[in-house]
Amino acid sequence: MTAHIPAGDNTLLADAVSMRKIAWLERTLGPENYRIVQGLSKTPASIAGFILIALFVLVAVFAPLIAPPATNDPYKIPRDGFKAQPQPMGSEWRVRPPPLPFWWKPIMKTDQWVHIFGTAQGQYDVFYGIIWGTRTAFKTGLVVVIATFLIGVVIGSISAYYGGLVDNIIMRIVDIFLTLPFILAALILAAVITPRFGRSLMPAILALITFGWMTYARVIRGDILSTKERDYVMAARVIGVKDSRILFRHILPNAIFPTLVLASLAIGDVVLSFAALSFLGIGTDIGYADWGQVLSFARNWIISLDEYWYIIVWPGLTLVLFVMGWNLVGDALRDVLDPRMRGKT
Repeated sequence: MTAHIPAGDNTLLADAVSMRKIAWLERTLGPENYRIVQGLSKTPASIAGFILIALFVLVAVFAPLIAPPATNDPYKIPRDGFKAQPQPMGSEWRVRPPPLPFWWKPIMKTDQWVHIFGTAQGQYDVFYGIIWGTRTAFKTGLVVVIATFLIGVVIGSISAYYGGLVDNIIMRIVDIFLTLPFILAALILAAVITPRFGRSLMPAILALITFGWMTYARVIRGDILSTKERDYVMAARVIGVKDSRILFRHILPNAIFPTLVLASLAIGDVVLSFAALSFLGIGTDIGYADWGQVLSFARNWIISLDEYWYIIVWPGLTLVLFVMGWNLVGDALRDVLDPRMRGKT
């Protein structure tokens, strides 16, 4: 398309109007999505959050290279004996040490495996539990958030779009669920269904999904109530477009962004909740590579943390950094999507 350059008496207009060059990325993503990506790439909080998340992704992907499995089940934390007293950091691995990773000799300058972060109660290796626990964190966090997001969006969208009796019934059900204390309700449900599914990730995941979708439903409902009254939605109804197409094609894409921000912030909360259930003994078998499980090994040594501080500091610090990464990205995304913040990023 040829650009028309003002000439003659319109030379002043040519000086006043600047021609902005549109980058290929903006043409590909569209102006709104490009603004979001540009805002996230210029926000220090989001950059720090993405760096933290990227580090954990690398750890999860290369876990077999960082800490090679000692058994056929890579999520089973290897043990250096069965003594209750934790061993200090750097102590020698005496009983059936796992294979050395490729990076061990060049960095550690030895061909003998040691407990980098020490051992927990029962001689479980803390370093191995943290590395492979990263995979557990991503697995549980993403599965629970995606499931609760989809359930909440579908239920909230139906409630807001049809309104009336349907909206009243659904919202009263949501109110009943919201009155239940989240962790306590998830703890009870997970304990009840554990005999059915066995000690695994499934009971805790199902419990967190069951009591985690209501906030998404309320948020998306409020946004759809305002969006469905706009002119383009009314026009679609007039020409006879199906309700499902209006809802999922025209309304949801314009009302979903606040719920997406909530989902990005929820990943860290879900991982914390799962770690809390594991700490309380719900879910996986003892010795499973999960940060909450590793932290639970410190329960009997709380009064001796001046000596055995490493059994709670390293898994706790890992959990804090993981949650911080997602929260920083979620906060930055909220600021970028907030209309009051436009032009400030």
